[in-house]
Amino acid sequence: MKKLLVSSLLLLIMGFNVNTYPQFLDKLKDKVKKEAEKKVFDETNGKKEESKKDTTVKSNDKTKVEKENKVDESIVKEDKNTPLIATSKYDFVPGDKIILFDDFSQDAVGDFPALWTANTPGEINTLNIAPGNWFNLNSTDGNYFLLKNIDFPKNFIIEFDIVPKKTGGRIAAGLVLYGEDKPKEMDNSAYPGNGGIFISIEKENWNTYGYKKGENEQIRGNSKINPVEPEKVNHVIIWVQNRRVRIYHKEAKVLDMPTNIYSDIKLSKVSLRLARGASCGSYITNFKITDASPDMRSKLLTEGKIVSYGIYFDVNSDKIKPESAGTIKGIADILKENPNVKIKIVGHTDADGEDKSNLDLSKRRAASVKNALVTSFGIDAALIETDGKGESEPVAPNDNPTNKALNRRVEFIKM
Repeated sequence: MKKLLVSSLLLLIMGFNVNTYPQFLDKLKDKVKKEAEKKVFDETNGKKEESKKDTTVKSNDKTKVEKENKVDESIVKEDKNTPLIATSKYDFVPGDKIILFDDFSQDAVGDFPALWTANTPGEINTLNIAPGNWFNLNSTDGNYFLLKNIDFPKNFIIEFDIVPKKTGGRIAAGLVLYGEDKPKEMDNSAYPGNGGIFISIEKENWNTYGYKKGENEQIRGNSKINPVEPEKVNHVIIWVQNRRVRIYHKEAKVLDMPTNIYSDIKLSKVSLRLARGASCGSYITNFKITDASPDMRSKLLTEGKIVSYGIYFDVNSDKIKPESAGTIKGIADILKENPNVKIKIVGHTDADGEDKSNLDLSKRRAASVKNALVTSFGIDAALIETDGKGESEPVAPNDNPTNKALNRRVEFIKM
């Protein structure tokens, strides 16, 4: 068979003339070229297919790994019953003395608040996002002054709720604490009195300015951590300890200036300030001044009782707020260092509302504090008893916001 094929090929070649032979070679060349191109194409496609398969395998392996490593979302969702956890961010401890409290409950809606004066408009409003009366700083330029002079101790805390307005400038409000050589009801100068601290509460920053009459330089601080949010309730806490100024907001310490106030300034005045062209105006309530950091250990172990205004609850609720962590941690530390000490936690309320409801609320709040000590700090539950007295044991007449605040307290009694 092979011989026959060879013979046929020779006859065919011999039968070609000079003109047809080159044509044959061209056709043969084209055929070889096409076969070569086909081979390359097939090999290339083969590699592509293999690559595609590899990619698919790798992709499938990756998906498999992701599935294996994926955490069940139900496990990481926030537990609504998560116990109170103390951190160093909320390290302040309010004292057992309330110097001033104003929630504007004694003021009629539409009136200017009785404890304040100003060189610019303001009035009491209610808000749809939060209960109670709110002082509307309804201007973008001017000063609001607390009429009462405050004998500030060296260690004190100021706190308040503020709702900045959305429109307008970047500054929600300024808080000015200052001293004065001569009493003046309203000092509208840029830096009032003989010196003090100006705290600018802004939508994007916190700025502090320590100043003194006769000094050209200011002591400045700045932070961009957790600024106040417009049209939301922001709870701002300012702790002044001698020259040191610390500010807390949104469960964090947002600024800590060790030397922000000139050393020889005696603070006595409070002013809220709106800066022309830079302020948006705000609503303010629950303005409170207390002393700070009592010697809780001595009071409990030596005197036998701690009266605390540093445990915070939601309105008409036994839910403890995070800013209570410093106080509760302080109690826990005492109990851990003195494991044989037993205590009774007693809740108290003011006289607003029904007697029965207040009694129940005071008992539930005391139980919540015990629960925090046990679950968050590992204190033996057997060492703690709880009780509530409602409004039955006031320490002050329930006739104004400051006295009512004095009656809303939690007591820790050594047994």
